[in-house]
Amino acid sequence: MGLALAEARAALATQDVPVGAIVLDAVGRVIGRGRNRREADGDPTAHAELLAVREAAATLGQWRLEGCTLVVTLEPCAMCAGALVLARLPTLVIGASDPKAGACGSVLNVVQEPRLNHRVDVETGVRAQECGEELRAFFRARRRGGASA
Repeated sequence: MGLALAEARAALATQDVPVGAIVLDAVGRVIGRGRNRREADGDPTAHAELLAVREAAATLGQWRLEGCTLVVTLEPCAMCAGALVLARLPTLVIGASDPKAGACGSVLNVVQEPRLNHRVDVETGVRAQECGEELRAFFRARRRGGASA
């Protein structure tokens, strides 16, 4: 989670919401990294999870992320959760829950939907306080006019 938090903090340089993600292979090697880049790239799909998954797939040379783990500082949204199912990712580790848009158990549970052809094992609350504080600080600054998202 420490590496994902470092990615989240790096997103602040482009005034993106501080969410970071890493993908680990079966032996624990980092094969993908991502941080929110919606503001930086002008791309509504440039979420940390999708960027990390894309890099991991490129590293592996295949779209199936079997044996991999995604570690992310904030619970994925419906778009990202759907991508994890499609990538056949077996394991997801989440820092902070997202009670407004989380799709891995908070609002929806896309990653464990029994009607889909794959389910993702989820571990939540890893360094949740620290992950949540990064987001709270960002949005406090934004409300004061110190950042935009």
